Amino acid sequence: MFGLYPAEVVRRAEDSLLARVPEGSLMQIASRGLAHRILRLVADVRGSVVGARVVLLIGAGNNGGDALFAGAYLSARGMAITAVPVAESWHVEGAQALLRSGGRIASRDGVEHVLELADVIVDGIVGIGARGGLREPAASIVIEANAADALRVAVDIPSGVGVDDGSIDGVAFEADVTVTFGCYKPGVFLHPGRQNAGAVHLVDIGLMDELPEPAMRVLDFLDVAEFVSGPQPEDHKYRRGVVGIAAGSSTYPGAAVLAVGPARYSGVGMVRFLDRGDGVAARVIDAFPDVVADARDARSDKRVRAWGCGPGFTEIDEQTVAMMVQEPTPIVLDAGALHCVASSEGLQAGIRARADRGLTTVLTPHEGEYLRLFGAKQPAEVAASWGVIVVRKGPATTITSPDGTVFVDPMGTPDLAYAGSGDVLTGLMAGLLAANPEDDPQEVAAAAVWLHGLCGRIAAEQERPVTSIDIGAVLPQAIEAVRTGDLAGWQL
Repeated sequence: MFGLYPAEVVRRAEDSLLARVPEGSLMQIASRGLAHRILRLVADVRGSVVGARVVLLIGAGNNGGDALFAGAYLSARGMAITAVPVAESWHVEGAQALLRSGGRIASRDGVEHVLELADVIVDGIVGIGARGGLREPAASIVIEANAADALRVAVDIPSGVGVDDGSIDGVAFEADVTVTFGCYKPGVFLHPGRQNAGAVHLVDIGLMDELPEPAMRVLDFLDVAEFVSGPQPEDHKYRRGVVGIAAGSSTYPGAAVLAVGPARYSGVGMVRFLDRGDGVAARVIDAFPDVVADARDARSDKRVRAWGCGPGFTEIDEQTVAMMVQEPTPIVLDAGALHCVASSEGLQAGIRARADRGLTTVLTPHEGEYLRLFGAKQPAEVAASWGVIVVRKGPATTITSPDGTVFVDPMGTPDLAYAGSGDVLTGLMAGLLAANPEDDPQEVAAAAVWLHGLCGRIAAEQERPVTSIDIGAVLPQAIEAVRTGDLAGWQL
């Protein structure tokens, strides 16, 4: 797990560290780390670093200095380095170091030709101090750089991407790799900036001890592995946990199958399906004979540790949602359950009352559902006022708790945008909550989102089209990959 830090926090930490270390030392550490990463990338892609043509796009700030000093280091190792100043001024010491090493500084005139010949383009235009969209001539040069057939590397954050929120106003550098310094910034993980960041690599400059506890976090596979570690020798089916699923309807029976399937692989010892007499339970049992289905009141089975509710529901299912809201266990409300909640003040009051009882409620709306439920309110405000965990699904899904802590998902891809994909997530999330009752439910929910994203990546191997059935079908493979650490290039 690692934290994401906004620009203001990073600057304060840098100022604190700079007061104790020799002047210029942080830039030297950062630029050396940047150069090492470029060397490795070029060696992997090209086979040899000697003679590789590197173009540095240089702004007026420290990002330009980092790029210039890195260029000097690369020039000394046989690369052909050309710096193109984008601003009217630039880092003098960095420029001098580049020239001494054999690099050159070119005019902006003819930059298109220089970029066409480049093997690597390094974006050192603006860094974390930038505000607003890129201005000219930077915007036009970035457009040319994005069109060039070269490996593109961003310094700290791609120019034009909002450091704190990932916003893009106009044009932004489209990096294959972003080399960031000291700590990770939100902009390279939030939408739409994450699409411009490429693979993100961190260079340690000694900043971590100066940083506070982050309010925004990202899980890695080691964190997720804790929630899918497998049964212990003393376990039996009830000790592993029972998860309940209330899903599907005569209108949308397939949603029940899509939710139950992944719940079976979540680590629990039993899946119980709530039979509401609409014929859906028979379809579920036909697909999964190991699932238990009955028509008793949900509260009759005290061994159920968590419920997933709502995939495939319609407006007539409000009574079932109300029953779920009364459950003394964690519940995950999705899809049709959210539509029932949006139109019922009683359900909304019931969800808030759950928070007063210390019960976990997870809401998993996609963008349209979110707007219907909460309008323009931000997830942190909703989570705090409703006392729920809000999983706002979409590009760079966020998982927000009532205390304001946010997890940002790094794994989801557009391949997940298929009907029923959210049903798969609901079953998986409810199952993980049931299998890990002692763990932080926000982390468990974030782990479910992470695994769901990994399933999408695995299912999309070799450019195959992906359906929700495919996403659920590869869950065992995804869990195996997490347990063994063999991510095979699927992780960012």
